Amino acid sequence: MDKLWDVIWSPPDAADARVALSGRLTLDAIVELDDALTARKPAGTGLAVDLNGVTGIDTAGAWAINGLVQRWTEAGVPARLEGAAPDVAQLVGALTVRPLRVLRRDHTSPFIAWLDRIGRAVAGQGANITSFVGFLGQVLVVLGLTLIGRRRLRVHAVIHQAEAVGVSALGIVGLLLFLVGLVVAQQGAVQLRQFGAEIFTVNLIGRSTTRELGILLTAIMVAGRSGSAFAAQIGSMKLNQEIDALRTIGLDPIEVLVIPRVIACSLMLLGLAFYGVICALIAGGLFAWAELDLPPGAYVQRLQEVTLMSDFVIGMVKAPVFGFIIALMGCFHGFNVTGNAESVGSSTTQAVVESIFVVIVFDALFAFFFSFLGYN
Repeated sequence: MDKLWDVIWSPPDAADARVALSGRLTLDAIVELDDALTARKPAGTGLAVDLNGVTGIDTAGAWAINGLVQRWTEAGVPARLEGAAPDVAQLVGALTVRPLRVLRRDHTSPFIAWLDRIGRAVAGQGANITSFVGFLGQVLVVLGLTLIGRRRLRVHAVIHQAEAVGVSALGIVGLLLFLVGLVVAQQGAVQLRQFGAEIFTVNLIGRSTTRELGILLTAIMVAGRSGSAFAAQIGSMKLNQEIDALRTIGLDPIEVLVIPRVIACSLMLLGLAFYGVICALIAGGLFAWAELDLPPGAYVQRLQEVTLMSDFVIGMVKAPVFGFIIALMGCFHGFNVTGNAESVGSSTTQAVVESIFVVIVFDALFAFFFSFLGYN
């Protein structure tokens, strides 16, 4: 398709430079038009811009002409418009704020762009980990001083958080683990029936819930319920400058806000995990009674025979550690809230996701550690 515009420069050796523009100077050709107008460097005693041949112009074209005039004028070569129709002259004159800067698309290869995104993500996570390690150090120092009596333990705040984390979650945790116990028992019985070994369903229920499923699923539920609440509460306080107000009156936000939540979440997760395990075992016993004709007394006796005390102890050891992680991640992301309410939502989501991820990672580390010690 033929060009609908043209730019003709006078010979370079002319004393006065001259450029004649013609046709339609519109947004469709702005990049090529700007290249044509910047191809000539300012030189000589003056520049005449002939607009006699211009038949159509929009704001982009006017920007290009105005940019040409300003570039030459700023270089010490006066530029003037000639032969411009009144409407063209008026439009160009209205755009004398600053010269045109054409934005060209960066034609970076997809592979380089992909590497760039990975690099930015890694750098961001590195900064996040560094900040988290610093926050962890502050919490551990204040927690240690609190335990030895050098800092005040806010008992009422701990009780309030314990009620929010533990007591209010009894219903949902009990229902979840009860259903999980039913599912584990049903699926285990279906598979073991093929070998005539339905009695080993009790082994599956006992060991899987007391050592892994009961504690892990309880931690995931608390992370989604209380970890998100911690991040949202502290994030909202930061947006409302309440945390700055605490510092102004001489109170440490770590002591006032973080330590009660950490202590309450660690203790309550221990209790919730025990409660959830009992609910799962009860569900498994009901299924064994209804489907396997195993009386409750025989079920309890079989559980005592096949479920090792080490399994129960390992599960209870993991629970407060998971509670500490959940509270720490929720508070950390709450303190990281900046800007506006949208940041509260993103930090809350990040707190839940990272809490669950770190809990699962630590669960795997516990599994390898206790297996190494011989508690299989």
